Amino acid sequence: MADTNFDVVIVGGGPGGYVAAIRAAQLGMKVAVVEANHLGGICLNWGCIPTKALLRSAEIYHYMKKAKDYGLSCDNPGFDLDAVVKRSRGVSKQLNQGVGHLLKKNKVTVIDGWGKLAGGSKGARKVAVTKDGKAVTELTGKHVILATGARARELPGLEADHKLVWTYKDALVPDTMPKKLLVIGSGAIGIEFASFFNTLGAETTVVEVMDRVLPVEDAEISAFAKKAFEKQGMKILAGASVKELKRGKDSVTCVVEQKGKTQEISVDRVISAVGIVGNVEDIGLEGTKIKVDKTHIQTNEWSETDEPGVYAIGDLTGPPWLAHKAEHEGVICIEKIAGLKGVHPLAVERIPGCTYCHPQVASIGLTEEKAKAAGHDVKVGRFSFIGNGKAIALGEPEGLVKTVFDAKTGELLGAHMIGAEVTELIQGYSVAKTLETTEEDLMHTVFPHPTLSEMMHESVLDAYGKVIHM
Repeated sequence: MADTNFDVVIVGGGPGGYVAAIRAAQLGMKVAVVEANHLGGICLNWGCIPTKALLRSAEIYHYMKKAKDYGLSCDNPGFDLDAVVKRSRGVSKQLNQGVGHLLKKNKVTVIDGWGKLAGGSKGARKVAVTKDGKAVTELTGKHVILATGARARELPGLEADHKLVWTYKDALVPDTMPKKLLVIGSGAIGIEFASFFNTLGAETTVVEVMDRVLPVEDAEISAFAKKAFEKQGMKILAGASVKELKRGKDSVTCVVEQKGKTQEISVDRVISAVGIVGNVEDIGLEGTKIKVDKTHIQTNEWSETDEPGVYAIGDLTGPPWLAHKAEHEGVICIEKIAGLKGVHPLAVERIPGCTYCHPQVASIGLTEEKAKAAGHDVKVGRFSFIGNGKAIALGEPEGLVKTVFDAKTGELLGAHMIGAEVTELIQGYSVAKTLETTEEDLMHTVFPHPTLSEMMHESVLDAYGKVIHM
């Protein structure tokens, strides 16, 4: 490279890294992104996007099997797993190329290789880049942003072998359609894969160490989800743990302990989805002031580490580990570096979470339980999908919208939803929280008819004894 001096060097080209790079370029900075694998990171290549492509195929298959309910005919619906996977990989490839185009358009220098801190001080940070063990270049940046992401956590004795025991990466490109499947973990990743394979016909068991499925969600939503999954034939073992995996030639016997009792479950494949660990190894943290807690780098509200001139964003830092959180952190970090006025720290309570199982789950803010624990006197509203004309017309009458308000101030503390398209609906409450909307504002808002969004209005009305259609 002729020029190795930059205003900002970003290590990692995932959602946080490439968005930060584009924003920096927009503000006139000279930017370099160092990426060792794929632009777009895990989310675009091996996470958010390809899983949604798989789940879309499963959703269409689900409706094909229900064609008669809509007055249609679809005899002997089937699927080609290889073709489903091929479509998913094609979607990721298209978007990966799109990220490359955006970076080129914004004149961001992209370097293929592994980047790590290599000394220097604030105003002259060094990043060494290698590829396949060979030196590529050394960059100098006034600011360095670490955006190296995370990978799947593996539990001792339950490690993936990529044949019988899969990580999420393996599950995205399955070599076979398992007749029986066990999923360890019922967070967003685990339950999405469980939903996908269960819809396609796998006899699916989910083991969750916490006392309920989707444990970060509101308890009422979790209970609703459990019933819906079990109705679909899924087996949910909550408050349980996998103690041992006995691996055979083409099957696994899972030793599961629940309430002091042990049972053995034989399956074709196991998916391990027990969380993530930050990619903090071999990125040059040694000898710096950067603090790491449980594999994640500690930062302040502006994504600054304790090492001058070095920042960290995205899954490399604290929860929630979401692509849209990483993107927003990247923008805030860059705008703070640029000295823009009006930059605000990221408000975690305003970050929505979405799980694309069937039925979909979405939420933002405090659960009812956490709101009460925080000392709020709450008002809670609920509205069921069965009371909504659009939901019935869609053939999706099962679902719930729940809202939690502060009884004294009318502040929207949280919103929790389960049912068709709630991952799209949640953004309405996201905007409401950003604008610090009260129950009165929401009540006075006109929602179009017939839409699923009307349930959001009705849930607010219900919290204050004014619900119309229930």
